[in-house]
Amino acid sequence: MADTYLTLDSPSEAIFREKMSKFLAFAHPATTVEEAKAVIATYQKKYFDARHVCWAYMLGFERTNFQSNDNGEPSGTAGKPILGQINSFNLTDVVIVVVRYFGGIKLGTSGLIAAYREAARMAIEEGAIVERKVMKQITYTFPYLAMNDVMRLIKQVQPDILAQQFDNACSMTIAVRADDHGTIVARLSDIDGVSII
Repeated sequence: MADTYLTLDSPSEAIFREKMSKFLAFAHPATTVEEAKAVIATYQKKYFDARHVCWAYMLGFERTNFQSNDNGEPSGTAGKPILGQINSFNLTDVVIVVVRYFGGIKLGTSGLIAAYREAARMAIEEGAIVERKVMKQITYTFPYLAMNDVMRLIKQVQPDILAQQFDNACSMTIAVRADDHGTIVARLSDIDGVSII
């Protein structure tokens, strides 16, 4: 199993015009439903005068947590095409909001789908797609006497050290690549006195 995924490095935006309608597209990185909903709420508030504020998000390494919303457009003509673009770029941990200002000319179902798809695609392409590693945390305690063995392993593995406390009883929290998690837990467990929390 690969332990990397693609996401956006930072927010990006684009504008797409079709038959007098204006589509403002905003793509943001987001790692939780709360974060995604907060981004959506920001644009709903900012563009309160727009006819439609449609959106979609995809969260999590497994890409199983997703939702889309047509916000008054005909069913399946806005949220789904936005989500489709997230999928075609194989992204996760991302939310895309497309704000539509109606220009007076109806686009029809296929026109709407094409416009929302294009606006979302442009916003993604304006951004920087980055590859991230899936990390897993390990928290463990160990006696001071085991310090040398623990630190030797840490030096070899080079994890992200999230927290550490050295006293008579020591503890550390590290983040390692998901693929290496089992091996590192086993190696830590082999050190006398180490207990994984």
